[in-house]
Amino acid sequence: MTLPAGVGALRLLSPPPHSSRRVRIPARRGPLAAVTDPAPRPLRRAVFLDRDGTLIHDPGYLAEPEGVVLFPTVPDALRALVEHGFDLVVCTNQSGISRGKYTVAQYQRVASRLEDLLAAEGLRLRATYYCPYHPEGTVPPWNADHEDRKPAPGMWLRAAREHGLDLAASYTIGDGERDVVAGKRAGTTSILLAAGRDKWPLPVGGDLDADFTARDLREAVVWILQREGASLPSRPGASLSRAARPAASSPSLLPGPSPS
Repeated sequence: MTLPAGVGALRLLSPPPHSSRRVRIPARRGPLAAVTDPAPRPLRRAVFLDRDGTLIHDPGYLAEPEGVVLFPTVPDALRALVEHGFDLVVCTNQSGISRGKYTVAQYQRVASRLEDLLAAEGLRLRATYYCPYHPEGTVPPWNADHEDRKPAPGMWLRAAREHGLDLAASYTIGDGERDVVAGKRAGTTSILLAAGRDKWPLPVGGDLDADFTARDLREAVVWILQREGASLPSRPGASLSRAARPAASSPSLLPGPSPS
């Protein structure tokens, strides 16, 4: 199947086929009952997550699934978010596709590896969005700018439409200024991880500034849970999730960034 121009979720879902079966309408008996539309489904809340440098180690232009390594605090932090009713959505710029560093197929294998590592921790992403475009790229058709490329909020807006997400009640976490600005433009509360290497300048004292700056994903999630009025463990460093953390350290985990 040929993907349309633009950026799609990692998985494409097809609508159910149209049915031509006739439906018999029973004869009306008694007074006509009032017909009302069903109540609309409430919008869901989400945490939008950058990938490289936020969830996993960022070696630069990650092309091989063997290079996918979770930071050690990620599984527990994400489980705590899920337990408090948040969907998890990854939004990632992948200009390496446009620059010829790796192919879409290679990106998809890396993305699948991340999903496998999270599944082993009892976690599932609601969706993953990626943007392969970059105006300085060399590989058509990706060598152009695009509304989905951060700091534009295109991936956030698409996720909200496709998954019924309440952006105003959602959060964004990323290690780059582009993540923060995209999240703010989409209407979310945005958190910058202090270890960010992105040098795209943030406004100072403006509407697109980060709402909070954290050292790592765990501290960002602690801030979210406090803001939501959730109870937190009294012991520093204790698990944020009600689920027990794995006893043995996994080879898929790397030490997180050290506080400055």
